[in-house]
Amino acid sequence: MDLETWPVKTRDVRNRHMDSTVWDRFALRDGDVVVASYAKSGTTWVQQIAGQLVHGAAPDLPISTLSPWLDYRLTPPETLQRLEAQAHRRILKTHLPLDALRFSPRARYIYVARDGRDVAMSLHHHHLSGNALWYERLNAGPAGLGAPVGPPDPDPGRYFRAWLDGDGAPFWPYFENVRTWWAARTLPNVLFVHFNALKRDLEGEIRRIAAFLDIPIRGGELPAVLDHCSFGYMKAHAELVAPLGGAIFAGGAAEFIHRGENGRWRSVLTDGDIAAYEARALAELGPECAAWLASGLPSPSATASPRA
Repeated sequence: MDLETWPVKTRDVRNRHMDSTVWDRFALRDGDVVVASYAKSGTTWVQQIAGQLVHGAAPDLPISTLSPWLDYRLTPPETLQRLEAQAHRRILKTHLPLDALRFSPRARYIYVARDGRDVAMSLHHHHLSGNALWYERLNAGPAGLGAPVGPPDPDPGRYFRAWLDGDGAPFWPYFENVRTWWAARTLPNVLFVHFNALKRDLEGEIRRIAAFLDIPIRGGELPAVLDHCSFGYMKAHAELVAPLGGAIFAGGAAEFIHRGENGRWRSVLTDGDIAAYEARALAELGPECAAWLASGLPSPSATASPRA
């Protein structure tokens, strides 16, 4: 593949949550794994899977520190030094749109997606769980980062409508994030994974991710990997997977691993809300991407690894 075909960074994203410029100070190595997504799409789940594959099904793996959200403004400043000191294959996390990320042919990128209605329901709980420390640290910094983040509307339906009408507010644009990554779905070092597929066939998705990363699953390891990547295990070990160990959540780390469910929006949203979302998804993403995002059903151009 000619180098001209690789994605090129065209802008920076700096807001209350993220600062894309940190990637300009970070050198990717051959084989580094970057787990990318819009928030609450299954990112931590895929980080856990990648961590289990890289580290041979190790129990009690502190994935939140081994695999930091690099562009998060709340990530400790010493994180770059810690990553540089890692001698093993590194796993990183980003929530940036692709056009704000320095893309490298040396790395492997796994993009995790989830229906926006499920994302919004999960974001609502996430926002409700933020504690005083979270608000204090998010709202520190110059006014140019955007309006301060305040407590959410307690009504999930109104929250969804504000999120949709406000283009992801008070977080960041959702459809833009999906769209920029979808454009790169056929690159040989990009793999698309859907939250629904993880729910439907965890073993199959783990095998697919392992093949993409060129990591053989050694004899006897698969049951342990499956166990360590289960919702129950991750909930019981939430302090190992939650950002900053769960210190920014009112209920602690367990609030970050909430239910892992889809479809809660069905009892919350009106027919008008659903129609508005579906029309927006179609207009923003096109029919193939919108259909895949809504269902998670196999789509050759989204879910089949080009390396397979």
